[in-house]
Amino acid sequence: MNDATKALEQKDQQIARLSEQVTALQQQLDWFKRQLFGRKSERQVPDNSQQGSLFDSLPQAPQDHSEPPSPDTSPTRRSSRKKRQSSDVNDTGLRFDESVPQRIIEIPAPELSGPDAEHYEVISHEDTCRLAQEGGYVVLIYRRQVVRHKQHQTLTTAAAPSNVLEGCYADVSYLAGLMVDKAVYHLPLYRQHQRLLDSGVTVSRSTLINWIQKGIELLRPIYRAQWQHILDSGVLAMDEVPIKAGVKKGAGKTPGKMKQSYFWPIYGDQDEMAFTWSPGRGMVHAVEQLKGFSGTLLTDGYTAYTRAVQKLNAEELLIEHANCWAHCRRAFEKALQYEPDGAQQALDQIAKLYGIEKHLREKELDSDESLNYRQQYSE
Repeated sequence: MNDATKALEQKDQQIARLSEQVTALQQQLDWFKRQLFGRKSERQVPDNSQQGSLFDSLPQAPQDHSEPPSPDTSPTRRSSRKKRQSSDVNDTGLRFDESVPQRIIEIPAPELSGPDAEHYEVISHEDTCRLAQEGGYVVLIYRRQVVRHKQHQTLTTAAAPSNVLEGCYADVSYLAGLMVDKAVYHLPLYRQHQRLLDSGVTVSRSTLINWIQKGIELLRPIYRAQWQHILDSGVLAMDEVPIKAGVKKGAGKTPGKMKQSYFWPIYGDQDEMAFTWSPGRGMVHAVEQLKGFSGTLLTDGYTAYTRAVQKLNAEELLIEHANCWAHCRRAFEKALQYEPDGAQQALDQIAKLYGIEKHLREKELDSDESLNYRQQYSE
């Protein structure tokens, strides 16, 4: 009898484990289906038909008790759209601002060169704007004068303008464009090299790499100063982003390979951001980057940040770890299918917090006023 009871208990436990496994697999399957076919937006549209506004208790703007306009007065309707500048749009619909280079091409009227030219006069002009792309590379030829002293017959040559890299035959404008194209617009050097060849300019790819490396060294003091200024912030936001990075070629003819690595963007409270790189996403790199920081660290729920903060606080650094509401909200949003009532209640509360932040942005309150407002309305 005891053996039969134990067998039944084991079966019940096995059924419970299998049931939990089926539930977990079903949740994963639902998630994958949603990623492929469903709505990916996490935006919730609250139903406010039966509840008051979050800001009903706020002081209202004074009402205007002035007399209505007379019937013969037409009130001016204020447009919600931004007023366009005269240079924003033309007859062809092209929009551009003052930062775009412009070249005016004069087109004379044929009547002014005809037999009856004396019967015409220019009274105005009309512009037709077309977007053009001219050659991207220009060779600057500094033609330096060589002078000879008439009496002593000595020769003197005018000095060439100084360059940002000594002995480099690339202008500073090209060096800046080379780095911006690679870092901002993700244009690899081999494509930039091909574009140079197609334009008739012969520069080896190793030379481009050398210019990039020297340009990085020139920018390093600026990066270090910005990094230190970010660490002086009271609040930091930190994350890790996967990226493929090239590995150097091995011995002999072994080609290099792309390997998974990570960028670590860090955002300060003065609207500054800096990136660091590491081959992995362990807490060691986070600890190294956060040394010297004291304040609030805002991250997602990745446990490496929790361990990093614990280690740094053990070294007497005062860091308060805060989690991101967007990541927290995502878990409740995924739970809507299984616990709709409880999950929706949590989403509604988070939506109120979002509404408070939106209100603060619109009012443009300073940090102290924002803190007082949050303490009053976020509880």
